[in-house]
Amino acid sequence: MRFGKTLQTQIYPPWRAHYIDYNRLKQLLREGMDDGDSGSEDPSTQPEWTENDEQTFCHELINVQLDKVHNFQKDMTKSLNERTEKCEQRLEKLVKNEEDVENKDEVLKTTLSELDEITKDINELERFSRINFTGFLKAAKKHDRRSRGAKATKKGKGTISDPKVKPLLQVRFSQMEFNKEDYSPLLYRLSTMYDFVRRSLGEDQAEGLEQNSSASPGSNPTNKKYTSHKFWVHRDNIIEVKTFVLRRLPVLVYNAQPSKELDTAGQDPTVTSLYFDNSKFQLYTDKVLKEKDASSLRLRWYGQLSQANEIHLERKTISGGGDYEGAVEERISLKKKYVNDFLTGKYAMEKTVQKMQSRNLPAGEIEEYQTTVASLQKFILENDLQPVLRASYNRTAFQIPGDDRIRISLDTDLALIREDALDSDRPCRDPDNWHRTDIDENKMEYPFNNLKKGEISRFPYALLEIKIRERELHSRTKEWVEELISSHLVHAAPRFSKFVHGVAVLFDDYVNSFPFWLGEMDEDIRKDPRKAWDAEQERKKKQIEDETAVGSFRPSVRDFGGRGSISHSTPPASSGVDGEGRSRFPKKALQGAASAAPQMLPSDEVAEVEHESDQETVDQQGSKANTSTLDGLRQLFPSFSSSRYGRAHSGGRPVALPAGVQKPQQLIMYSGEVKVEAKVWLANQRTFIKWMHMVVLLASLGVAIYNGASQSNTLAKTISLVYTGIAIFAGIWGYGIYMWRSNLIRQRSGRDFDSVFGPIVVCIALAVALIVNFAFKYHAVMEKSSNATPGFAIGDEL
Repeated sequence: MRFGKTLQTQIYPPWRAHYIDYNRLKQLLREGMDDGDSGSEDPSTQPEWTENDEQTFCHELINVQLDKVHNFQKDMTKSLNERTEKCEQRLEKLVKNEEDVENKDEVLKTTLSELDEITKDINELERFSRINFTGFLKAAKKHDRRSRGAKATKKGKGTISDPKVKPLLQVRFSQMEFNKEDYSPLLYRLSTMYDFVRRSLGEDQAEGLEQNSSASPGSNPTNKKYTSHKFWVHRDNIIEVKTFVLRRLPVLVYNAQPSKELDTAGQDPTVTSLYFDNSKFQLYTDKVLKEKDASSLRLRWYGQLSQANEIHLERKTISGGGDYEGAVEERISLKKKYVNDFLTGKYAMEKTVQKMQSRNLPAGEIEEYQTTVASLQKFILENDLQPVLRASYNRTAFQIPGDDRIRISLDTDLALIREDALDSDRPCRDPDNWHRTDIDENKMEYPFNNLKKGEISRFPYALLEIKIRERELHSRTKEWVEELISSHLVHAAPRFSKFVHGVAVLFDDYVNSFPFWLGEMDEDIRKDPRKAWDAEQERKKKQIEDETAVGSFRPSVRDFGGRGSISHSTPPASSGVDGEGRSRFPKKALQGAASAAPQMLPSDEVAEVEHESDQETVDQQGSKANTSTLDGLRQLFPSFSSSRYGRAHSGGRPVALPAGVQKPQQLIMYSGEVKVEAKVWLANQRTFIKWMHMVVLLASLGVAIYNGASQSNTLAKTISLVYTGIAIFAGIWGYGIYMWRSNLIRQRSGRDFDSVFGPIVVCIALAVALIVNFAFKYHAVMEKSSNATPGFAIGDEL
């Protein structure tokens, strides 16, 4: 479909006046209203393009249309935030003065209706941003093509030579926010209020909620296993990122050919993926629009195709839709010679099934494999899929073998190559073959200089992807992962896809939707370390303020009858009756938390600080009923501790242990054999040896002074005894500290090991001894000088 018609079908009628006037821009380009978007008009028939035409078009595109769309986007975003704040204030009054509020149910229903309207506007605003973003790129492309006409390129007065407006448009994009799709903070606030209202009204009264909304609670699946973070890395920072991760995780070595010797050259393995789609690019469109159950299909192998024994066919389905990053993967392996027959439906992996049967594998496993094969083959044939895009890149993977709690991959030298046969006159790939033989038979490698310019796009950055199971990570691992994510070394690129980017860049004539990150491609993603750190601190501060605003209407709640006994795994729409038929909470209780909100809490430290202020509020009220109510609400909002430990302690009540569970008399950390690393003992022993070294020096000095003094030199003998006394004290102190620290090590005590009393005493004693020695010696010399003969000199004595 031509973009002009696509735009008309996707316009939201109440906002029609704020969309890009695409027809106006086409008129300025002197194109017919019914012309296609392919820009195939004969340049010789185009009228002369003057400098005045250029100025008029650029002014209309950059200063009029772009400002119009951007201002509306900014005003709508501001309006949505204000409407959300009003809903929060309304609920705040309701919670604080629950006993005095009349028609509470009516207020809640009104708020629920307003939340539905806000949710609807967010969805429309996201579509508004996307279609207008695409329209500006289309208009700029038309202009750049139009300017290359025969008369437009001639040299002479009043004409210009091949002007380009797209670079200027990219600069303006980077300065604006309308093409940055980040509604997560607002959706989080809406999700929290949704569950608050729905649980207050009861599920039966809240059925009007649009469940297909991306902002509705429960739309995010609760079984998401991994959290994925994607980033761009500038070439200048690749080595630093690798070394940063390498200090924490080992490099995972892929050995695609286990029967051969492992390649020890130290080079990153080359990964090649062939992505499938049809002539309408349906898979691409579903992925860009984030449709539910959007799928992608690819063939993948490692190294050169001539050396690859197996080709992996993979289908990834985004089962949650929207912003959900979890996926269901289906994968089979097949040999090169069977790929063509499998894609055309002539071969259904019968030989592999026979081998599985000959190995006496379980019937269920064989049946599951056959089901997967049939599903993949049916998916290919029904959607008329064919290879359209090749992605070639070098991958460095970091992971502890056997431990998949955190997986990091860094892809460099990414090249996206056309692999299609859409143009029957000039196909990039032989339609009867599943891959490009000119690349694989010639063993081309990056940067693929032999390919035509329009067939390849070299991605300018490296791609970093971090997959983590956050609930199972240690705190230290979380710290360095957060440090990397917030550093100046990476640039966030959420939901980036090689397949989507490659199609958007190489097949822009075939598609009418583009990903938002195209507007950032011409930016310099390098950051100043100091500015990056300041920006991260500001982001965290803003996050805390947003979360505080969400939970600000709850700390002084009176009584809604909540108990706070529902666990995080309870779905929002679950019934309020337990397995024995007893009601677990009143119908209008607020104790249930939003299933998505607790997973998006900030750090535990923030929760602990806010928990202290909540406890003070409970103490001031001094009511057990109110304490119980607050305990129930702590699970709903981020300003309360959401852990069972925090809820129990903040309520001031002992934890009710399950049947058969007893409180341990001794913690696990104190049970069993105490194992301490040898370096701890050695450090304590080194300190003791240092003390003994000082003892020997002081004792030797004291003995030397005593032996060298004459019988009548009382001062020298006294000083020697003082030094010896200090040595004895130091020896006793050093031994005592050594035994004391050894005892603390055995007990795994958390006390400080330092003790400054001994060193201070020794230093003061030495200083006093030296001063006294100098004073007495000086006094003796002066006295002797006053009684000496005229020829006596003080310098001789000294």
